[in-house]
Amino acid sequence: MSKTALILGVSGQDGAYLARLLLEKGYRVVGSSRDAQMSSFANLVRLGIREEVQTESVSSTDFRSVLQVLQKVQPDEIYNLAGQSSVGLSFSQPMETYESISVGTLNLLEAIRMLELPVRFYSAGSSECFGNTDGERATEETPFRPRSPYAVAKAAAFWQLANYREAYDLFACTGLLFNHESPLRPVRFVTQKIVHEACRIKAGLQEKMKLGNISVNRDWGWAPEYVEAMWLMMQQDRAEDFIIATGKTYSLQEMVETVFSILDLEWKEHVELNPDLLRPTDIKTSLADPAKAEKKLGWKARYSMKEVAEMMVSDCLKGLS
Repeated sequence: MSKTALILGVSGQDGAYLARLLLEKGYRVVGSSRDAQMSSFANLVRLGIREEVQTESVSSTDFRSVLQVLQKVQPDEIYNLAGQSSVGLSFSQPMETYESISVGTLNLLEAIRMLELPVRFYSAGSSECFGNTDGERATEETPFRPRSPYAVAKAAAFWQLANYREAYDLFACTGLLFNHESPLRPVRFVTQKIVHEACRIKAGLQEKMKLGNISVNRDWGWAPEYVEAMWLMMQQDRAEDFIIATGKTYSLQEMVETVFSILDLEWKEHVELNPDLLRPTDIKTSLADPAKAEKKLGWKARYSMKEVAEMMVSDCLKGLS
């Protein structure tokens, strides 16, 4: 008998790659969006798996909606990747961000408890929860110091899950994923913006690119291999939380330089810094220690920041040609 996986947020970058991975492993995959009849599920179409994924409408902030979909689907594994996903947008939409992430996670946990489902639950955490770590590499034991409404919501969801795991003996785990990119990233994310606009500059379609703070430092990985770590967490004997990252950090300026170098362009001739793009608060440096994932899951990032940039640029150029 094949397992059934329910992916909330299947239309996003991680949801689409995870759906493809689970289909390859023989799962029955059910994906959800707020309105499945109206959603184009463009990322599933792009990966060529739209017809293989059953879709359901569900709003994770509506408890009745969550109960109904769990009763109907009867999943073996639930992957909660839903919710507002932009740090920058969370400053202008703090309430929607908090509700979609924190309340959405709580509704799922409570529904699993009430229905007494023998289900395994994965929740998408975030490296943003750690905030600035004063030059130290974050481990699973590092205290949270969130610096955005998005990070606050993710931190709340993390502790809700930890409480339900302890109080009700649920198999529930959080993946604390550091930045992970792919061609499926929306252009509002800075890495995809850099790649997309640099390719347009190369093609002569625009001349300048405007960015905010390029001195921030991040750990960038390749999204398709990060969903493998999500699945591995759910196959363990005991539910635990894991940091998923490459363990290598680069500045945003280095990312810009890399992308422009791949295109044989001089970045300083095209990039303009715009203070209007700065966030009210931001994380200066994001550092990760993914040793636990390598030791217990056997998972280690294979692709570097440069290789991620090369794959994203290659895909973008195909779209412009």
